[in-house]
Amino acid sequence: MTEVDLRLDARWLIPIVPPGTLPNHSLLVKGGRIIAIAPTALAARDFTATEHVRLSSHAILPGLVNAHTHAAMSLLRGIADDVPLKTWLADHIWPCEQRFVSPEFVYDGTLLAAGEMLLGGITCCNDMYFFPDAAAGAYRASGMRAMIGLPVLDFATPYAADVDGYLHAGLAARDTWKNEPLLSFSLAPHAPYTVGDAGWTKIIVYARQLDLPVQTHLLETEDERAQSLALHHVAPLQRLHHLGATGPAFIAIHAVHVDGDDIEILASQSSHVIHCPTSNMKLASGIAPVAALIKRGINVALGSDGAASNNRLDVFAESRLAALLAKIVTGDASAVPAATALKMATLNGACALGLDREIGSLEPGKQADVISVDLGSFAHAPCYDPISHLVHVTGRDQVTDVWVAGARIVAGGMLARLDARDLAQRARLWQDRIEKR
Repeated sequence: MTEVDLRLDARWLIPIVPPGTLPNHSLLVKGGRIIAIAPTALAARDFTATEHVRLSSHAILPGLVNAHTHAAMSLLRGIADDVPLKTWLADHIWPCEQRFVSPEFVYDGTLLAAGEMLLGGITCCNDMYFFPDAAAGAYRASGMRAMIGLPVLDFATPYAADVDGYLHAGLAARDTWKNEPLLSFSLAPHAPYTVGDAGWTKIIVYARQLDLPVQTHLLETEDERAQSLALHHVAPLQRLHHLGATGPAFIAIHAVHVDGDDIEILASQSSHVIHCPTSNMKLASGIAPVAALIKRGINVALGSDGAASNNRLDVFAESRLAALLAKIVTGDASAVPAATALKMATLNGACALGLDREIGSLEPGKQADVISVDLGSFAHAPCYDPISHLVHVTGRDQVTDVWVAGARIVAGGMLARLDARDLAQRARLWQDRIEKR
């Protein structure tokens, strides 16, 4: 018999690749990687496991990928509701950040977000915020996988004074943490309207030299196109394309107001789009043309955005909303079926982050980033199609266990590496500080 570290027996196994559901199958893990998938009867015959977990009413699937968030903004959850993006940023978020953002703020906020995401089955996220060194420390403490965006802006914040300062600080953080196995990095200019051509040129040079992805907010609101045409005499994405930013390592976040020309650029460059339906709706920014993007062959993944504009970090909820919005926008009930939405929440996210060779599907050789979801409640019965259930019936509260690289970091719905009471206390302390100001 073959010895393995972990054997998971599940009622359903959903590998994503190949598509479909495998009933009564087992996942075998050794050294943090998947070494085999087999019918449970054969797994019992051929493998002996140090740890054996039976999940008789559960589906197991790849960990969810939250492909866009600002994790530390969990400490600003609900601080400015029911206002549009410009007002939200200029009158509420940016002034608050000027007063309070610090390495301590980022560490505590990221730790809080990591706990929430892990309990909801998110094993990897794509973060973008200040003081990435502090965020990296929080992710290491949590056991969660993350791509950390190194922010760049033209204007000063408590983190840096100018483009050169942002790049210097960000790349220093990358150098400190680049050998951490669960962390990767990208350059993260905030948006075309907050970084000028000179800044973008420097970013692109560093990205090419260091082989780093570039992620940015793009066409989140309707007036960004008119603003860019007035200032630069070219639309935002066309401007970035002319500067050399686009390509297979370019991640366009939101892309709510892309037009046909934009879609052609993204498709021809094999670039990625991150769809954040809840945040876009809450800020009244609009609805991204997801069906048109997918039809053109563009990889579309899902993000929650930050908890300050959502107000939860819940990729199960984003997958359901993405599927439903696509149907209502197109008038086509077959647009974005459940299997597509689930792939957007897993493998597509991994692909956008350049991690699809390691995570995003349950395949031999890949990292064992795995979650289990309990479908045994009467509220989920009957269950004819587990994939449909995962998108349209269940929610994050049904996640019972989470493994990252084969390590169990949520067990029976409880965080294994983080203390829930400690997280709550950190949040209360920051609330007290912010409310006093």
